[in-house]
Amino acid sequence: MRWITVVGDAAKFGILTVSDRAHAGEYQDEGGPAILEFFEQAVRSEWTHHSIIVPDEQQQIEQALIDLSDSKGCDVIVTTGGTGPAIRDVTPEATIAVCERIMPGFGEQMRAISLAFVPTAILSRQVGGIRGNCLIFNLPGRPKAIRETIDEIWKAVPYCVDLIGGPYIDMNDDICEAFRPKNARRR
Repeated sequence: MRWITVVGDAAKFGILTVSDRAHAGEYQDEGGPAILEFFEQAVRSEWTHHSIIVPDEQQQIEQALIDLSDSKGCDVIVTTGGTGPAIRDVTPEATIAVCERIMPGFGEQMRAISLAFVPTAILSRQVGGIRGNCLIFNLPGRPKAIRETIDEIWKAVPYCVDLIGGPYIDMNDDICEAFRPKNARRR
């Protein structure tokens, strides 16, 4: 079920899957659909999305992030894949390259959440940052890890979007209760 609460402009979400195999058609993307499923369940206000799959090539990741942010006008871009220590895992580098401000708390919190499930969470290099009025952050590639992480991280996302000038994002509190200070106003 998709809840609709119209408050101002519809939020625009970008979903960027980074995977050589998914891009080549050798593997069906599971990360992007897992993120989309979260949006469908958790976001009550109007929203639209753009999904892109790119290979593990820093320049292509950067260009996709720039396109989603600058051309498509996304308020939030969530990436999946390419955050580990392997040589071709360059999603964090691409994210840092296109962001004007880094939000270290996103990576720190995602690793803390994941450590409750797997000790290899310390190998993750996830980052978050801001490009213009767009929040960008990296998620793991596996659907289970995506859900474990996004359920907790997203609680701070609507207020961050408020602070950087984006639309009001209303949440289905049964799925994910967003935190906003009591003095935060709905636009």
